[in-house]
Amino acid sequence: MATIRVFKQSIRMPFIVLAALEGISFCLSFLFAVYVRFDDVGAGLEGLALQQYLFGLIMSLSMLSVGLYHARLREGLSGVMLRAIVGVVLSSIALALLFYIFPELFVGRGVLAIAALLSLLAVMVIRLISMRVVDQRLLKRRILVLGAGDRADNIVNRLRRRSDQRGFSIVGFVHIKGEHNVVPEELIVDTGDNFVEYVLSNEIDEIVVAVGDRRKKFPLDELLDCKLSGVEVVDIITFFEREIGKIELDLLHPSWLIFSTGFDRGLLREYLERGFDVFASSLLLVVTWPVMLAAIAAIRIEDGRGASFLYKQKRVGEFGDVFDVLKFRSMIENAEVKGSPQWATDNDSRITRVGRFIRKTRIDELPQILNVLRGDMSFVGPRPERPEFVELLNEKIPYYNERHRVKPGITGWAQLCYPYGASDNDSLQKLQYDLYYVKNHNLLLDLIILIQTVEVVLFGKGAR
Repeated sequence: MATIRVFKQSIRMPFIVLAALEGISFCLSFLFAVYVRFDDVGAGLEGLALQQYLFGLIMSLSMLSVGLYHARLREGLSGVMLRAIVGVVLSSIALALLFYIFPELFVGRGVLAIAALLSLLAVMVIRLISMRVVDQRLLKRRILVLGAGDRADNIVNRLRRRSDQRGFSIVGFVHIKGEHNVVPEELIVDTGDNFVEYVLSNEIDEIVVAVGDRRKKFPLDELLDCKLSGVEVVDIITFFEREIGKIELDLLHPSWLIFSTGFDRGLLREYLERGFDVFASSLLLVVTWPVMLAAIAAIRIEDGRGASFLYKQKRVGEFGDVFDVLKFRSMIENAEVKGSPQWATDNDSRITRVGRFIRKTRIDELPQILNVLRGDMSFVGPRPERPEFVELLNEKIPYYNERHRVKPGITGWAQLCYPYGASDNDSLQKLQYDLYYVKNHNLLLDLIILIQTVEVVLFGKGAR
């Protein structure tokens, strides 16, 4: 199998292997740097095991934060190199802060510089090799799709890119009697009279059920036989949930929500999440207060000493409760005529020069740290929306109100996976990612989102 589940998160084996190889290379780069810098190698290596593992861990987290382990990374070698360089710079900054706080861990600038350069070189070499082998069959699940109609055709249309199919290869689509074929004819396979024998002889790892009407000649007994023979059987919605990290609303039926795993709640989880929110927001406040002061000063310089630098806006929170979200003001004062709510657009004339910069870098969101400390928001969750928009979107989009089952967040899964939403269709697309988060959220997913938010800030993804 090319995917494993860790705390309800599907992680593809190629990325696990890639992360392991690069993590080992980071540690080896550190050891070689010590070897180069110290004449007495034994003395140089003595007592540096902790530093070696810290270097490897921080370097790996930095590479994760710039999106190098993202399943939908579609850039070539030049894009990977740029991200790797940024990752090395971020890890160097993190290590410098660590050594400042714990000076007894310091190993010397020369060792760190050499180790960082060797790590960058190792990433390039490993990525070059992985680009050639990641699509080999050994690393992929072999998928057989049951169905060849409209529902099955979604797999052809929505997972057509090479990067979309890194974790699996489609053996073919199986026609179901009574269903009109929509999938291209060359993709349809003939399983013969013995469906189970075909599945086992072709070493199928997983069967994806994509039948529009399961009352039409549905091979229930054959699927049960395959399941008991060790072949995974999943619904197409579950397949999309795992492969692209969202719940496809146009394929969704209520029974899937009722019987699928997820949507867990409990006092222990709530206490853990609240503790994490307080810790993370307090840490971020300590780190970013100079940036916040600079933002206040810049707003005042552009708009005058008497201009307001904070902006309060009504937003919908957990269970539909309304609260005031805090942001640095990025638009002109009284930006909405007669208080009528408006979507922000590209090159919006209401946005000031300072506002454009703090929006692009997400600095305008920093005052929401206070919302988190106050308990209105969580650090990670669906972005809170205005009551006027929520009322309209509830009427137009099914299941929209379900995103309010958890606290809204400063950052979230939808912000990582989809650009800024400024229309009903954008809201629909982002809701699919929000529902994935509501269903699967836990501390591990929150940490992954936080780390990868660095990519959003550095590369300006989704900002407007």
